[in-house]
Amino acid sequence: MSIATPTQNPQSYLAAQERWRPVEIVFWLAALLPFVLFPDYLTLASQIAITGLFALSLDLILGYAGIVSLGHAAFFGIGAYTAGVLTKYGWGEPITGLLISAAVAALAGYLSSLVIARFRHLALIMITLGLGLLLHEIANSAHWLTGGSDGLQGMQVWPLLGMFKFDLYGYTAYTYSLIVLLIVFVMARRLIHSPFGLALRGIRENWTRMPAIGANRQAHIRKIYTIAAAMAGVAGALLAQTVGTVSLEAISFGRSADVLVMLVLGGAGRLYGGIVGAMIFMIARDQFSGIAPQYWYFWIGLLLIAVVMLLPNGVLGGLSALINRWRSRS
Repeated sequence: MSIATPTQNPQSYLAAQERWRPVEIVFWLAALLPFVLFPDYLTLASQIAITGLFALSLDLILGYAGIVSLGHAAFFGIGAYTAGVLTKYGWGEPITGLLISAAVAALAGYLSSLVIARFRHLALIMITLGLGLLLHEIANSAHWLTGGSDGLQGMQVWPLLGMFKFDLYGYTAYTYSLIVLLIVFVMARRLIHSPFGLALRGIRENWTRMPAIGANRQAHIRKIYTIAAAMAGVAGALLAQTVGTVSLEAISFGRSADVLVMLVLGGAGRLYGGIVGAMIFMIARDQFSGIAPQYWYFWIGLLLIAVVMLLPNGVLGGLSALINRWRSRS
């Protein structure tokens, strides 16, 4: 039986892509294992889930639309500071805080997209970097609101659903982060496996020809950039609510660079690449920092070089190539 391709039969191709595969179900069931096997690492697991969501938001614009961003942490930080300010000044309900943070980040993303959608390649990299640095300095200067270099202190997050408190053991934090990650992932998966998702991939592959088939490339870029900003804002709000503080690191260039490394490790344009890359990066950082706290970036650098040389399309790309090779031989 022949396999449908996007050009031969788009509807059949999208229908096939939308079906959940057994390995995906196993992946999400495996996400429950930390509750049983690693209860002492639930705080780390919640950080991985939050970072995986942030990486997923970058994957939408980089892996699927081809927008290289070095300032994506700006939206993560906007979400974190929005949730933090709401919590500090009287509104600590997590879910509504999450939604408000997503809306504020989406607004910032839309306003940014009016500029982003008009540029490509090197100019785009410089613009996103400049926007990220600009927002970082604004957050640092507005110390009366953000706490500046001292961070935002005094947050009082209410119990989740009025019943589950955020404790030091991380049970509520990981449950909350994992559920939000799954919900947002399902939405992103549906978006990518739609005609809009195909149009994004067309824009990524050939920017100049897409208008010839009726695709408004700038409108598509504005939409996906706004959606990705909202997702990054949700991730930032999750971090603020589960940790109970917000620092300038949430909006720094280092965070933007780290999430880009995660995509390279996992494999961009694969949905699960950002999540897998976040798992590899966060676990490696935890282990390497325990061995050499001052030099753990050295080992991360070696890991990145090894992955790029041996698996140019990331870990998932390498696994996919091995599976296809095995299928062709069998």
